[in-house]
Amino acid sequence: MDPLREQIAKQLNSQEAHAGFDKAVDGLSPDLRGKKPKGAPHSAWQLLEHIRIAQWDILEFTRKPGHKSPKWPEGYWPKTAEPPDDAAWNHSIAQVKRDRKALQDLVRDPKHNLLSEIPGGAGQTLLREALLAADHLAYHVGELVFLRKILGAWS
Repeated sequence: MDPLREQIAKQLNSQEAHAGFDKAVDGLSPDLRGKKPKGAPHSAWQLLEHIRIAQWDILEFTRKPGHKSPKWPEGYWPKTAEPPDDAAWNHSIAQVKRDRKALQDLVRDPKHNLLSEIPGGAGQTLLREALLAADHLAYHVGELVFLRKILGAWS
């Protein structure tokens, strides 16, 4: 096991300096998932879906040359503040976890050079994309936690 690869893979699910994704979405009441308190730019559903879409895009970019990213910004955010149903909420969480594991597997696999440019990219590397995914997730997990605190749904 390469300690550098392992540390990068662990960072994709960081819970050392702050709450992790799993805790941030766990147990949020369905009636709060679409709420946007006064002054809040996004609901929990919008944040969750944005995390899912962006992470999926990063994963697909790293493993599929020619991948077409969604149009920015509208392709990265759901159209509604509320999830269509509980199944959509649960599906989004499951997809984030699956794609996170797929990114971790790519990083851990020594067949993938962390510093080689990704085909079809503009100089991006697997290392850069993994760090981008980790940073993006941490940012929006912080927003989810803060939103839950405002909604009185965080302990």
